[in-house]
Amino acid sequence: MTTQPTLPMTPAQRELFDAAVAKQALSYSPYSHFKVGAAIRTKAGNIYAACNIENAAYPQSTCGEASAIAIMVANGEREIAEVLTVCDGDLIGTCCGGCRQRIREFAPLDTPIYACGPDGLRAIFTLDQLLPNSFGPEHLLG
Repeated sequence: MTTQPTLPMTPAQRELFDAAVAKQALSYSPYSHFKVGAAIRTKAGNIYAACNIENAAYPQSTCGEASAIAIMVANGEREIAEVLTVCDGDLIGTCCGGCRQRIREFAPLDTPIYACGPDGLRAIFTLDQLLPNSFGPEHLLG
């Protein structure tokens, strides 16, 4: 396998990347050894970043994106403008299915999601590309 080429980053993307990389370094991943950092920018412009936290009882583990969303909500915000995830490895890493659904709760379908490796930005997706025909809050509103 070869490392994916990187794409140029805007200063705003670099700010998210730096926040995610700083949290990735704090990852607690003694089982998978797969460190993930995630950063969210809200509609208000605030950045919330976090890392994955594993647990010996695997279902109790928490993804970096889920942790960042929890911090965002705990700070009183509910609208995601963009998401960046950074993970090691040669392949492009994206949010897991569960985190895609978590993002969907707080973000419109055209929200950009940046997939990064340690070397930088590798791919850009919209939430709709990663979670097509998704179920969201509007399905429950009468």
